[in-house]
Amino acid sequence: MSVLVVGMSHRSAPVSLLEKVALEGDDVAKLVHAALDNEHVAEAAVLATCNRVEVYADVDRFHGSVEAISGLLCERAGEQLDDLLPHLYVHYDDGAVSHLFHVTSGLDSLAVGEAQILGQAREALRVAQENGGVGAALNSLFQQALRVGKRAHAETDIDRAAPSLVGAALDRATGHLGTLEGKRAVVVGAGSMAALAVATLARSGVESIAVANRTPHRAARLAESYAASAVPLGDLRYAIEGADLLVSCTGAVGVVVGESTVAAGRAGRTEPFVVVDLALPHDVDPGVMQLPGVHLVDLATLAEAHDEDTVGVEDVRRIVAEEITSYLALRRAASVTPTVIALRTMATGVVDAELARVFGRLPGLDDDARAEVEQAVRRVADKLLHQPTVRVKELANEVGAVSYAAALAELFALDPEAVQAVTRAEGVT
Repeated sequence: MSVLVVGMSHRSAPVSLLEKVALEGDDVAKLVHAALDNEHVAEAAVLATCNRVEVYADVDRFHGSVEAISGLLCERAGEQLDDLLPHLYVHYDDGAVSHLFHVTSGLDSLAVGEAQILGQAREALRVAQENGGVGAALNSLFQQALRVGKRAHAETDIDRAAPSLVGAALDRATGHLGTLEGKRAVVVGAGSMAALAVATLARSGVESIAVANRTPHRAARLAESYAASAVPLGDLRYAIEGADLLVSCTGAVGVVVGESTVAAGRAGRTEPFVVVDLALPHDVDPGVMQLPGVHLVDLATLAEAHDEDTVGVEDVRRIVAEEITSYLALRRAASVTPTVIALRTMATGVVDAELARVFGRLPGLDDDARAEVEQAVRRVADKLLHQPTVRVKELANEVGAVSYAAALAELFALDPEAVQAVTRAEGVT
């Protein structure tokens, strides 16, 4: 079995296409189940954020799995496969490991270095676990990827760049407003991204924050946590009247902040007003950009400003490279363990049978002689097996076409069922 990744992100597709495959509510769980329905997929997990949708799967066949998972994303997007293929990427086996480690470390994020991806990867693992999509392969991979991400943030200065997508967007907003200190802000939404926006704004020194949401009690609960105020979504135009900045990040389908709403709230005003749209699909009508003094910062804007000259990036790349090498070495070594155990089990069986035969023919041996014979025979068997088992573990880390574990199993005529039984017992992937 090998790990496969089929996905799409801000690096491979325009926001307009990412919006079509965006997942909400129980869509992630449904996609996990749909992937598991394929005969070649043993495990599946889905990592879905505002700028990526990726399906991770443990598969026994590359081509059939790629076609099936690509088809699921096409179905979600309502696009023909030929139209979507140029925007999909595929990573397999070692490449899949490398990709996920880069993602969780923040190197593949729209805002390089953002730490929010760690929580999103953890959530992807949780949902997959709850829906029966995770076994030994993906659990090991995701757990290690989360550790890599934590190490990258703990040992480098990459957090200084952009602790979140929200932070990156607000940095862009200051380019139009000069500073956030003393400004008045409106946040539309009450989910995790909106909470992060309110928290970030509260730390930035804004004068006031108003929270608007379709569900009033959720808006009130979020506002209360940061000494902000809650307003009905229907009164958004009035909240805009006295604001300098609006951040929208809901999980709604369709426009939440219309051009007419912003125009009504901005009537008679020409000073800068920044609208930050971090939703996928987008919350804000792009037409707001035509209004006097209004500046729109959205995912497409942030993607264009993607900058890899971020402090700490090279340090993180070094850490990720070390972790990839270490993980792959351990995985390859683990992959030969079932064969080694099966070989030693077979050898023990042969030794036991031969000792029983010898002792049956020499019933007069005393206990000391029997012990000496048994020790000698077992020592010979151990010495004969030592070098092959040591070498097969060493050679497992040499990338190439030869499977030394398979060769060892063939040379010693090991029972394939015995190897598979050890694999299942050990949880080896």
